[in-house]
Amino acid sequence: MSGTVTLANGKAFNGQWHGKATAIQGEIVFFTGMTGYEEVLTDPSYKGQIIVFSYPLIGQYGIQSLYAQSDLIQAAGIIVTNLYEGPLGNGAISFAEFAANHSIPILSGVDTRSVIQNIRDSGTMQSQLIHTSFPELAWEPVQTHFFPATQTTQELQTIGNGTTHIGLIDFHYKSSILKQLLQLDCKVTIIPYATPTEQLDHLGLDGLLFSNGPGDPAALQQLFPTYRDWAERYPSFGICLGHQVLASAFGAKTTKLAYGHRGANHPVMNVQTKRVSMSSQNHSYVVESDSLIPTPFSVLYKNVNDGSIEGLVHDSLPVTTVQFHPEAAPGPTDHLDLFEQFLNVAKQPEGVKVHA
Repeated sequence: MSGTVTLANGKAFNGQWHGKATAIQGEIVFFTGMTGYEEVLTDPSYKGQIIVFSYPLIGQYGIQSLYAQSDLIQAAGIIVTNLYEGPLGNGAISFAEFAANHSIPILSGVDTRSVIQNIRDSGTMQSQLIHTSFPELAWEPVQTHFFPATQTTQELQTIGNGTTHIGLIDFHYKSSILKQLLQLDCKVTIIPYATPTEQLDHLGLDGLLFSNGPGDPAALQQLFPTYRDWAERYPSFGICLGHQVLASAFGAKTTKLAYGHRGANHPVMNVQTKRVSMSSQNHSYVVESDSLIPTPFSVLYKNVNDGSIEGLVHDSLPVTTVQFHPEAAPGPTDHLDLFEQFLNVAKQPEGVKVHA
């Protein structure tokens, strides 16, 4: 079977179709890591997107549920150059089988270098992934909204029995964030992002972690005053979308990058220490530098490649944010200490919680 991916700029690329014949539409993005495809496919921040993998061979070690970031494949479609279909070990299932089980199409044999170059030249855009037996779809605009509450936690859920109680604000969190907190002896309550403040305040929390998630942070603007109130009263740590939401809650603005940062190999610099480290990233939006001037935030991390903001620290409150993923999954673990720094503050007695 064969199929085609057509970009909104008019360019089309043919390939071999794997899975049920269908036609889908979604924002096309690319991932630059050499490994980690199973984490990428299940990362909720990729919800509804068509992912192009830049590494030329995908599927060589199969899929193991141990590394899944959610229960589902979140991507709408997958594009690769070469799809590995040989033998696997350690009880893994094949990449193609995993996608088929979730009714997600794969297009292989595609000139992904050319596809990615088009995305870099024209920016992230809408695309159509279509089996040859289906007609072209009517073009729709790129989805920018935040996905509704029906796709996140509906009720409070507490996991673990550690000594530090952290509220994980659920914007579609990655499971690796929860795992990292549990490994650091936390009790974690997963909190729906629209939970009433009165209910949150009755939980006896030591701190809040605002999670990653898909879409445009501006779609949550009605809740920004609530999030600011929370962050002014609880030690808070924001990751990816959580970083953008907290910055916005204190008055900053966000803007969309031309083609985003997605990969396990993005260098960032701590502007205080001048230390450069590698990070795992997946985002379309960034905090605008000029918009920080009237806010109580200072830049903590910058992207080495393009100078965009990668992290913030509040000038007086125990609030820190990062645009990248300190829990990796996939990628380097250079920033795991950020969890410990956050928890060191959260563990302080009430009234003396300050930055670590």
